[in-house]
Amino acid sequence: MDINTLRGLSTVFVMIAFLGVCWWAYSPKRKSQFDDAAQLPFADEPEQSDDESSASSIEKERQNTL
Repeated sequence: MDINTLRGLSTVFVMIAFLGVCWWAYSPKRKSQFDDAAQLPFADEPEQSDDESSASSIEKERQNTL
């Protein structure tokens, strides 16, 4: 087995691995997991009602004036 055969086999192996990763990433059964993961950056932000947001903005203004 010479170096060119080894290079050809490694190219085929990398191509198969790439296709496997693409198949895994775009698999329909993984869609819900990826959608949940996409929302993780927003998970730590608590939802505020209008009353709470106006009260917190008034409090911030008071602290800035002091």
